[in-house]
Amino acid sequence: MSDKIRIGIVDDHPLLRQGVATTLKKVADFEVVEQGGSADEAREIAERCIPDVLLMDVNMPGDTFAAVRAISKAQPTVKVLMLTVSESEDDAYAALEGGAQGYVLKGVSGPELVQAIRNVAKGETFVTPAFASRLLSHFRKHANEKRSVDLTHREEQIIREVAKGLTNREVALKLDLSEKTVKYYMTNVMQKLHVRNRVEAVTAARRYWDDQDTPPGSAGVS
Repeated sequence: MSDKIRIGIVDDHPLLRQGVATTLKKVADFEVVEQGGSADEAREIAERCIPDVLLMDVNMPGDTFAAVRAISKAQPTVKVLMLTVSESEDDAYAALEGGAQGYVLKGVSGPELVQAIRNVAKGETFVTPAFASRLLSHFRKHANEKRSVDLTHREEQIIREVAKGLTNREVALKLDLSEKTVKYYMTNVMQKLHVRNRVEAVTAARRYWDDQDTPPGSAGVS
């Protein structure tokens, strides 16, 4: 059995991908087993080659984050390490929450990339240090925002019913309100939760309930 760390590289820029591969092939205990250029190819490589570490770009054809989630679920031994130019906190959170073990910005030095791969192969998480501090600041800011959510009893009651799958009309009938009133309360809820639509509102509310150990069927949020 080989002691080498087996690596897959998925990036839709062939020259960059080849450059990364050339760098990694010079490392004695690294073996580049396969390369690809799309989210679908990332999933195929993970399933067929089962590399120890799979380097993936964020911006490439296909749904990258769905691929990360699928790989994490179907091939949990494959450690995904994002290698990207994207400094978007949303991209980083989507990747890490989807199961990626690391997030490294392109432009990283060869030795730093090698260290990131070694860390991820051991099951550790690695994020480019300078970017990690920004993520932590972003996380703390949003954590504070979540703690400060203050829904009224009626707002919580309505989002709870919406979370069960009821439409505004069905909520209005159940709570003996007008549909217009329900829409008004839902607008307030979305503003307080900093979301854009009903789906995001339900997701945010459920996260809040989880954080507070408050099940959707129990009494108020405020």
